[in-house]
Order: sequence, then C-alpha cells, then structure tokens
Amino acid sequence: MKKNVDKKILWKLFQSMFVLSACTFGGGFVIVSLMKKKFVEELKWIEEDEMLDITAITQSSPGPLPVNASVIIGYRMGGIIGALTAILGTIIPPMVIISVICLFYTQFRTNTYIAIALQVMRAGVAAVILDVVYNLATNVCKTRRALYIGMMIVSFIATYFFGISAMIIILVCLGIGITDLLIHLNKQNKKGVTIK
Repeated sequence: MKKNVDKKILWKLFQSMFVLSACTFGGGFVIVSLMKKKFVEELKWIEEDEMLDITAITQSSPGPLPVNASVIIGYRMGGIIGALTAILGTIIPPMVIISVICLFYTQFRTNTYIAIALQVMRAGVAAVILDVVYNLATNVCKTRRALYIGMMIVSFIATYFFGISAMIIILVCLGIGITDLLIHLNKQNKKGVTIK
C-alpha cells in the first residue's frame, strides 16, 4: 500500500515539475511563484514559511534556481528518488525546447511573430516577478524583526542604486544571518544555565 502511495506522489511530483518547467518563461523567480501556488496552495505539501526558506536556499546555492528548488522539494517528498524524479521533471522541458530552438535558430531569430510573442511574454514575466517580490517582502515583514526588514531594504538600495553584485549581498546577508543565529543560540544557552 505504501509503495502505491509513494509511486503516486512521485508521479504527481514529476508531472507538477514537468508542467511548471514547460510553462515557465523568464527565469527562476517566475517558477518560484508557480511552485508556491502548486505546492503550498493547491497540493498543500509545503507550508508558506518553508517555501520562503526554500527560495532563500535555492537563490544562494550555485546552479539554476528551478533545479535547486526541485531537489529540495523532491527530497522533502520522496527522499533521493523524489529529488531525482523532480530534477528529471524540471530539466526535460528546457532541454527539448532549447534543442528545437538550436535546430531552427536562424528562423527564430528573424521571425517577426516570434519576436513580438517574446516581447509580450516579457510583460507577463515582469508581472510574475513582481508578485514573487511582493510575497517574499510580505513574509519578511510578517516576521516583525527589524534586522530582517532592515536587511531587505538595505539590500534593495545596494543593488538598485549602487549596483552592488547580488553575490556580495547574498554572502553579507548569510554572514549576518549566521551571526544572528549564533547570538540567539548563545542567549538560549545562557538562559538554560541560569535556570539550572
């Protein structure tokens, strides 16, 4: 019985990742919004806070964001086999699409209709990215931690106005986050010692 459930989950995982990957235009942040709708709201496999954590981890890890997210979600749902299933569902559509585009690159490049379609898709991609940014910012504000909200604002200013590399901002935020965690753990340990 359990094997059937596992197979059903793996098949649903593969299907979901395949469809999301096939319909995603505009990069990693677009798929984050679609994953949130699929896995948090529709399937209820993941909590919203957990999806925020997955987004942070995948963004700060090397490699494409959709593949990184599929590894984490797949592993969460079915261990190593789940991760491999999710990766397979994520990478097949782009591989097929890019292979077809490579065969007909010259025709795609000079075709007016395809150029117009891509311009229209950019507007949709911008809207989806804006939705992701709004959701992430809302979740950060819900923590009510001045440190996190301040880091979000400073990171935006550093990127938008000063052109500081995203890699530097991620590493600095990681350092601040680790320091904050160590301070928090140290306070808990001191409280534990005082109680004893």
